[in-house]
Amino acid sequence: MSRRWVIFIIACSSFLLSQFYRASVAVITPNLVADLGFDTSSLSLISAAFFYAFALMQIPVALYLDSIGPRISMTVLTLVAVAGSLIFALGDSLSMMVIGRVLLGIGMACNLMGTLKLITLWFGPLRFATLSALVVSIGTLGNIMATTPLVLSVSLIGWRTTFLVLAGLNLLIAFFFYFIVRDRPPELPSAELPAKVPVSMTETWSGIRALFSQADYWIISFGSFCRYGIFAAVQALWAGPYLMTVLHISPVTTGNMILLMNIGLVVGSPLSGYFSDAILRSRKLPVNGGLIGMLLILVVLALLKPGTSLILIGILFFSFGLTSSAGLVMLAHIKELMPIERAGTALTGVNFFTMIGAAFFLQLLGSVMQYLHPDASLGGEAFRDAFFLCAGFLALTSILYAFTAETVKKLR
Repeated sequence: MSRRWVIFIIACSSFLLSQFYRASVAVITPNLVADLGFDTSSLSLISAAFFYAFALMQIPVALYLDSIGPRISMTVLTLVAVAGSLIFALGDSLSMMVIGRVLLGIGMACNLMGTLKLITLWFGPLRFATLSALVVSIGTLGNIMATTPLVLSVSLIGWRTTFLVLAGLNLLIAFFFYFIVRDRPPELPSAELPAKVPVSMTETWSGIRALFSQADYWIISFGSFCRYGIFAAVQALWAGPYLMTVLHISPVTTGNMILLMNIGLVVGSPLSGYFSDAILRSRKLPVNGGLIGMLLILVVLALLKPGTSLILIGILFFSFGLTSSAGLVMLAHIKELMPIERAGTALTGVNFFTMIGAAFFLQLLGSVMQYLHPDASLGGEAFRDAFFLCAGFLALTSILYAFTAETVKKLR
């Protein structure tokens, strides 16, 4: 196997772990409650800490990748993730668990962008689209690992030992990054790489101010903030306790339901893009359809009772992932709305709000459930209010999104 493919596998492995860590709290919630006595507010803070750290690291990560290169950047940050996983596995207090999750968020913050940087340098632009899509698909396996496989691991060796093993895997990946990965081939085919265009700080800030003056930028950012924030809040934390404590479903079946939600996201991502490009010829219609679909599913989930058919629950969770996937069309929408010279800044800005949205909704729902139902914060009424609150945000997002400009028809 050539060196560049070995590098590709190492980098993809790190991104897979990133996706796993962000979604790993959902199915171990009962263990955290039983072992450490956490309430919903504490659980939401633990889960959100990863996303806050991840989002705030995006700007320095971009600078590190360009200045010192992906090899050293990803080695150092992977070691930070090792420390985070160890602290999380051994933590016996809320503060220690939050510190562990913060370090995991910092340590995982470079994995996607660093992998894409390595692909650019080792494979050139002609393979970038195919390989970047493959990276995202491999990363989805991390979300899947955080469902039923994690439940089975916890049942066999416990959640603490599981995260100690993961710390060991992270350490092995850091070792591979340092000793095997190189930033670029010995003889870089520079002719195949896009030329750098120098931009002054004055031009950069002028572009940012122009971007921030666009109402569509803020509407799409808010849309991504709510869409992914609500999806991640359900996927990464609240689906687990809802299914186990409200609907009285076993941990393994709970893992299977969250797995169906991830499968729905995987299936829906290419479908939503195809419908947007070829069928509907619209960015707004699939996005709004997805937002309304998520809204309706949350309302139905809020009204379910114990004893509900597992088939119906599975369909709802699969559909939740399927409808959420339409939100990925927002990236194409913002790219087409903005001048090409501001497309990168616009995409980075939307991605920042996307990750902050996950942290915000994870913490908001836990705080609201604890405040409104202090004696039964993991009960049916608490989840009903939380899901109705999310449905309200999605309704507002859908209304605002209707006022954005259409782009696809203008491109044809």
